[in-house]
Amino acid sequence: MTISNETKVGVLTAIAIVLLVLGFNFLKGKNIGGKNAHYFAVFSDIQGLNSSNPVIINGKQVGNINKTDGGKDMRRIVVDINMTVDVIIPDDAVALISKSLLGTVELDIRLGNSTTALKSNDTLKTIMSGDLIGDAMKKLDPVLYQVTNAVKTLDTLLGTVSSVFDPNTKNNIKGVMDNLNKTTASLAVSSASLQGLLNNQTGALAKTMDNLSSFTSSLKNNDDNINHTLGNLATTTDRLSKLDFEKTLSTLNATVSDLRSAVGKMSSNDGTLGLLLNDTKLYNNLNATSNKINLLLDDVRVHPKRYVNISVFGKKDKNSPLMVPLADTVNAPYLPFTNAKP
Repeated sequence: MTISNETKVGVLTAIAIVLLVLGFNFLKGKNIGGKNAHYFAVFSDIQGLNSSNPVIINGKQVGNINKTDGGKDMRRIVVDINMTVDVIIPDDAVALISKSLLGTVELDIRLGNSTTALKSNDTLKTIMSGDLIGDAMKKLDPVLYQVTNAVKTLDTLLGTVSSVFDPNTKNNIKGVMDNLNKTTASLAVSSASLQGLLNNQTGALAKTMDNLSSFTSSLKNNDDNINHTLGNLATTTDRLSKLDFEKTLSTLNATVSDLRSAVGKMSSNDGTLGLLLNDTKLYNNLNATSNKINLLLDDVRVHPKRYVNISVFGKKDKNSPLMVPLADTVNAPYLPFTNAKP
């Protein structure tokens, strides 16, 4: 069987492509013969960590970085760790990013003491790593390392103070100091005034104490009068306590009861006063009598000859008597006689 040259070229090309892919994956650290374990770690700053960077455990490379993904937010960058060596990683292991002296970035996994192992696709705990040069300086010369940190802290503090002490702040501080000087001067004047107040000879406080002493002396000299006054007051209160207030209150209550009873009788129809106040018969009788008197007076005024005849030749008044009083006055109107009630 004869194989054409075209077939030979195609087969060699396919084999070359396969070998190229396998070699590329091998160079990336991927396990060609089997499935690799993957772990994840989350950092806020990966410090330049890229794909294919080594993963180190106790100085030995056990894998590499497959990829990093921070999304659009870039606050949490997820690192995909591809393990090329079958190792047991405890669940208390931590991952940190470190830089070598040559500037190579690598992921260092520090094993813990737990007996429980992580499974593939689990997430490792992470810590932020320090500067490798700083760590070396800390090990070589701890004093120099502390001085360096102190200088950095002092520089930060000076920068903060410089930013705080802007021209406006300086002017404000100057104003505060001026006010403090004025306050100090006022305190000095107040101290002098207080000294004068406390002066034993001419101070106002000394005079006040003298007046108080004089007042207490006067009270002491009038001790007998005060005792006599207090005795009289005690006697007066004793006499007041002996008064029969209960009997007086009882009498007052009885008087109020009698007055209430009298008012009640006046409001009722019992008794002469109650009938006079509440019964309308007396009012009607008086009204009828008044009408009759008015009628009589009007009749006498209109027909006087009927009652008094002094004329020798006069004629007798034969007119009929008045039956209704004459309403000749606005201020004294008359009620008809028929409205009177018996």
